[in-house]
Amino acid sequence: MTDGRPRSPGRGTRLDPWFDSYAERAHGMRASEIRALFAVASRPEVVSLAGGMPFIAGLPMGTIAEATERLLRERGAQALQYGSGQGEPELREPIVEVMDLEGVEAHPDDVVVTTGSQQALDIVTRIFVDPGDVVIAEAPSYVGALGVFRSYQADVVHVPMDEGGLIPEALEEALLAMRAARRRVKFIYTVPNFHNPAGVSLAAERRAAVVEVAARYGVLILEDNPYGLLGFDGETTPALQGLNPDGVVYLGSFSKTFAPGYRVGWAVAPHAVRERLVLAAESSILCPSMMSQLSIATYLQTCDWRGQIKIYRETYRERRDAMLSALAEFLPDCSWTVPEGGFYTWVTFPDGLDAKDMLPRAVTARVAYVPGTAFYADGQGSGYARLSYCYPTPERIREGVRRLAGVVTGERELVEMFGTGGGGRIRGVLNPKPNQE
Repeated sequence: MTDGRPRSPGRGTRLDPWFDSYAERAHGMRASEIRALFAVASRPEVVSLAGGMPFIAGLPMGTIAEATERLLRERGAQALQYGSGQGEPELREPIVEVMDLEGVEAHPDDVVVTTGSQQALDIVTRIFVDPGDVVIAEAPSYVGALGVFRSYQADVVHVPMDEGGLIPEALEEALLAMRAARRRVKFIYTVPNFHNPAGVSLAAERRAAVVEVAARYGVLILEDNPYGLLGFDGETTPALQGLNPDGVVYLGSFSKTFAPGYRVGWAVAPHAVRERLVLAAESSILCPSMMSQLSIATYLQTCDWRGQIKIYRETYRERRDAMLSALAEFLPDCSWTVPEGGFYTWVTFPDGLDAKDMLPRAVTARVAYVPGTAFYADGQGSGYARLSYCYPTPERIREGVRRLAGVVTGERELVEMFGTGGGGRIRGVLNPKPNQE
């Protein structure tokens, strides 16, 4: 009920007797299209171009095992105990060194350690968003972020991108429209480096413009940067946070540059925001895992982590090249972005093809991808797909694209015979020329 009185238990449904007892926000929850693919994509006969899983086999497992054994033997009582809600200074200090590579000037006290950057996304949204508030996000946008925004009942307004990333003029148009409509915009969510899913990066000359527009409209920027150190040329682009530390919350993660199994990320925020983030994190998990924090701190102190990132860059560049070569060979009628780092390319299918409709046939053909609809809050994206090249070997990537090409050919024949299926396709600005390499 809405009059302040307790809601009486309902009868629910035959399948879920507690259906009527859930909070309103729970009814908007739905499974991620990527998570739903995991059971299928993990089958050995399926080439998965879907998940963004790092190449963990490239890690120095023996060295990590020895360091973990030494940690437990010498500091086990501390590693297996509760810790600080903000995270251990022993890890926050090297995190500052990692961020310095991208121009983030921060103090260890500015850092809040989280259970992966996904938790940081959640607690930032929790402390800022009321139901009906607006979050501005790129089109397309990271599916995990869209799920968080949906769970807090935010309205996502997409802003188009092109090969240079978020378009500052389009961002200002969206903010102006929201102001005219008297809508409250709580923050702008962006993945500026090697975007998930689009694979593009925010051009250096646009970064100051994006920060300036946000500051002029008094809107916070939430900068999500898990891939920034994975540029194939070894160069890094200055973070947005460095351009306006008081107007940007920066999110980082060790999931892509080390290993996701530790579930360690972090947030850097202005002082007042940081204090609220700590309170929100404590109410959610009490404290991040001490074992994970000290393990990563040990890794950063004792291993050549910069050299490991270089190995990752070389591995992913080789696999990116295999992906682009296979697309040019087997899917010349499609178009795609050309990532300079990270894990993903964004593929545009020929007109009339619906990536979500094609997916069951692709799985039957033993190849998996993520339909573009997963990356929009408003039903767009049916003509697109995200292909990931980080996990399969170059040989498997080529075979996966070959299988996908057979599915596309069959789907085009069906469309020519019976007309377009799926419908509702809206083309965005991010639509590069065919065979772009």
